[in-house]
Amino acid sequence: MADYLVIVESPAKAKTIERYLGKKYIVRASLGHLRDLPKSQMGVDTENDYEPKYITIRGKGPILQELKKDAKKVKKIYLAADPDREGEAIAWHLAFQLGVDIESNCRVVFNEITKDAIKESFKNPRPIDMDLVDSQQARRILDRLVGYNISPILWKKVKKGLSAGRVQSVALRLIIDRENEINAFEPEEYWSISAQFKKGRSKFEAAYHGNMKKKLGLANKEEVDAVLGQLQGESFEVHDVVKRERKRNPALPFTTSSLQQEAARKLNFRARKTMMIAQQLYEGITIDKETVGLITYMRTDSTRIADSAKEESIAFIEKTYGKEYLSANPNKTAKKNTSAQDAHEAIRPTSVMRPPAAMKAFLSRDQYRLYKLIWERLVASQMAPAVLDTVRVDLVNGDVKFRATGSQVKFDGFMKVYVEGDDDNKEEKDRILPPLEKGQHLKFEEIDPKQHFTQPPPRYTEARLVRTLEELGIGRPSTFAPTLDTIQRRGYVTLDARRFIPTELGTIVHNAVNEFFPDIIDVEFTAQMEKELDDIEEGKKKWIKVLDNFYKDFEKHVEFADAEMEKIEIKDEPAGEDCEKCGEPMVYKLGRYGKFMACSGFPDCRNTKAIMKPIGVTCPTCKEGQVVERKSKTRRVFFGCDQYPECEYVSWDKPVARPCPKCDSTLVEKKSKKGVRIQCTECEYKEDIQ
Repeated sequence: MADYLVIVESPAKAKTIERYLGKKYIVRASLGHLRDLPKSQMGVDTENDYEPKYITIRGKGPILQELKKDAKKVKKIYLAADPDREGEAIAWHLAFQLGVDIESNCRVVFNEITKDAIKESFKNPRPIDMDLVDSQQARRILDRLVGYNISPILWKKVKKGLSAGRVQSVALRLIIDRENEINAFEPEEYWSISAQFKKGRSKFEAAYHGNMKKKLGLANKEEVDAVLGQLQGESFEVHDVVKRERKRNPALPFTTSSLQQEAARKLNFRARKTMMIAQQLYEGITIDKETVGLITYMRTDSTRIADSAKEESIAFIEKTYGKEYLSANPNKTAKKNTSAQDAHEAIRPTSVMRPPAAMKAFLSRDQYRLYKLIWERLVASQMAPAVLDTVRVDLVNGDVKFRATGSQVKFDGFMKVYVEGDDDNKEEKDRILPPLEKGQHLKFEEIDPKQHFTQPPPRYTEARLVRTLEELGIGRPSTFAPTLDTIQRRGYVTLDARRFIPTELGTIVHNAVNEFFPDIIDVEFTAQMEKELDDIEEGKKKWIKVLDNFYKDFEKHVEFADAEMEKIEIKDEPAGEDCEKCGEPMVYKLGRYGKFMACSGFPDCRNTKAIMKPIGVTCPTCKEGQVVERKSKTRRVFFGCDQYPECEYVSWDKPVARPCPKCDSTLVEKKSKKGVRIQCTECEYKEDIQ
């Protein structure tokens, strides 16, 4: 009979841990929380120190009974939920339900599921950390107070099924504020002048920089003509050549936030998908009949890595790439912010000696791609900086100055393994200038003035929004993915070309919350609240006091909103056509995912159909219908013939209203890193457009 019962959250890792610990241990999974606030009511006594009313979660009763049965058979119980606030709270709930003394050494935490890490953690059990528990409990109750007070008002005044939340409302505000900026943006004209020069066989480009005294911009064509009029012939003199050596340092190992951002940029993963796959890699993958945890715990604010991981990385780098690729001053990988979630390490492979190529056969495609990203980021973080040679050349003609810049990788360093992405998909490429010396004269071969217009700020991608929330101190690693998922499921935003666009429903909800609960969507207020919740975790503040300071004022806003918020009637708009089933007029209705067409004869007639937007292209298949923009069930835009189902033409790529000049087939638009590319569906013809 076993002497010890170990309770973890996931059954996927239970068997692995049981095998590591041996016959004296039995390992069971709680499948997350067994106890929580009820869904049917607030479950918080605001008159009695915000005492929560916890109940056993529906469907979890049999699991609890099995755990109680196992608990009676052993000498000691170890609670080994995940190493974060949520895990600490799960351990605390289990201790209550199983009668475990929370002050005894019952809590075991490990950052990776490897044999050494598991055995070491059981040598150092500790009591349950009530500061962590109080912090999680305060967050849970605070979110309940906000959601269960505001949501019923939105149901009554706007529409059933709506919700507001402490973090989701701020995320929605950021998206709407950005959309308002875009709508209010007025483009401003500006110009550039580029000149093509040639020296020997080498060609290079220089751009207008200003006059000999200062840098100048070009606002209009008149200013461009004035500059061109100042040129004294085609010859330019090399006025100055500045050469420098620049070092570029590697990025730090992944935190939860930076992993979500980079997976979005490089792998096109949504935040929720990134966390799901990371969980699989953490809990373990079967390799040669043995389950092995491939990465460390994936919810962390820390960029710190263990000394053993550093030493292993250094040995691998020296053996694989050579001593010159070792950093002279290895990254300290200090944490990036003050959040208390830094209790553990960065996200890293449990062993650098398991390179992605060797693991590929045991992983799914997505698991492999995410593991490769994590592995490369860790290895690169311990490598030498890249060294770039940069050159700046000023060329003058009279009082007119043009400037050319170039750079070349002198030593690739960490870039041999990995280069961090960015939100705009820019790539750093070598721009090599020919050898030039001060006093040389060169003639330009071509001079090209171009008109431009300033662009509005870009809409948020998932990566950009996660980064913004993190920079503002809104939410924590575990909240980003569910927050983005919630605002999409509620129909407050949609994704178009991987960028968030607020829906009409989202704007209505935001305006209502903004008018009556301004603090809830105030960035500074929410960031300060996050700091106070972290102070609870660090033992600096008491959770009841923090909640009380918030709720006293919030309660007044709830009472005022319930009494004063006017009912918002979302009226149906005439669609301008009749129902093909019953002849009644069709109307536009506002649903969870935006507008759709429905019969005004509802409920007698339940005919509905999606709104189709013509794009001005004749169907390339039937030659009679028009191509329209539509959306799939997953809200992805696609293009099809308006004669469906008679014509079944569909395309993910937008067709172009002209045939291929080479083969007369259909041209479509495809997004590329340079902008938009037009290419033929049949032959190799391509053209880039900006």
